[in-house]
Amino acid sequence: MSIDLREFYQASDPSRTLFVNSSSDGKYYIDFSSVRGGDILGKLKQKITFFKPNEPTCTLFTGHIGCGKSTELLRLQAELEKLGFHVVYFESSDDLEITDVDIADVLLAIARRVSQSLDKITLESTQQV
Repeated sequence: MSIDLREFYQASDPSRTLFVNSSSDGKYYIDFSSVRGGDILGKLKQKITFFKPNEPTCTLFTGHIGCGKSTELLRLQAELEKLGFHVVYFESSDDLEITDVDIADVLLAIARRVSQSLDKITLESTQQV
């Protein structure tokens, strides 16, 4: 298998999210769950799909820059959506001024994105009728 060095460098850039479901990024994904304390996302998926399938859930998922948070959460999003769950995913840096953030800003950003997501569902369902 030949690897394009430039493509590999771009895929390993810690500031760039890997989209594992894409053929170009998927080949660079490495499952690090064994060194992260087990299958944390599997446990989170089980909490959502089995233990609380009819209740909203909220989980704080943290880590240093470039450790794979976004990549893993996008994997979880894809798995949950395949099962029929509605997932609201957004990058906080798109809505927040990272150098000046307080809890009200975070809560407003979440409310805005949830509202936009629900509006989109409503629009899509009325267009199908």
